Amino acid sequence: MEAGLVEQRRDGVVVERVSKVRCAHKVIKKKKFNRKIQRSLPQVSMVLQELFLSCRDVFKGPGIVPSPFDVQRLCRILDNMKPEDVGLSSELQFFNAKDVVKGTPPIVTSTTIYKCNEFSLCLFFLPATAVIPLHNHPEMTVFSKLLLGTMHIKSYDWVYPVNSLNSMASPQRRLARLKADSDFTAPCSTSVLYPTTGGNIHEFTAITTCAVLDVLGPPYCKDDGRDCSYYKEFPHTAISNATCINADGENSVTEKEGESYGWLEEIEMPENSHMDEIEYLGPQIIDTSY
Repeated sequence: MEAGLVEQRRDGVVVERVSKVRCAHKVIKKKKFNRKIQRSLPQVSMVLQELFLSCRDVFKGPGIVPSPFDVQRLCRILDNMKPEDVGLSSELQFFNAKDVVKGTPPIVTSTTIYKCNEFSLCLFFLPATAVIPLHNHPEMTVFSKLLLGTMHIKSYDWVYPVNSLNSMASPQRRLARLKADSDFTAPCSTSVLYPTTGGNIHEFTAITTCAVLDVLGPPYCKDDGRDCSYYKEFPHTAISNATCINADGENSVTEKEGESYGWLEEIEMPENSHMDEIEYLGPQIIDTSY
């Protein structure tokens, strides 16, 4: 590129300034570059962006549970979310039943929309009959929004804290109170579980093809003690002769009318807990914090 300024003077006064620039190649390249940017601009979902910004305000790190006001704030956003807000379609590959090999258990597929130290936004895709086994969420507040399909959800909370004294038929088993054991069909309200309540230990079973959006705050982190544990359940009557001593030395459980219980035993990661991870290609989040 060559450039120069030519000044024409008349009676000592500058009357014209002309810039001679030969940069035709630059102009052509710039136009091509602009077209490339326009083609690659990410699709943005206003609802998803609102969810992201609200999560950034609500989640303050490990050990901090969102206030009731903040819980309602996130629930309002999630309750209004539709599959299209995260780029979902029933025609996507992970919804194609023909891809499932006959005789093999259906595999759950997951993708991460966004993740940081304070929270994560994840999608789970479950073919019909697929299962996410009974698992916990230590020190986490979790919002689950069923976007597509019908799903059976079973969830438990521990009857006594971890530091309670327990004496039972099997020392590896702990008594848990059943919180949910029902079918849910989209669209439905967002479910919320807390570090110790709300159904912190839950299991998903897809009755039809399902898609679930999970907001976890904070996300799993093995190094910080938030590793995922899996459980096997036993009917409460299966060890009815066992006693459970709580921290106050009481030797029995005071069962309220209509409540159900189960014994949960921690197990190794089940074979059917395997998930395929795929890249998220839906509407993007604009993060201006960096």
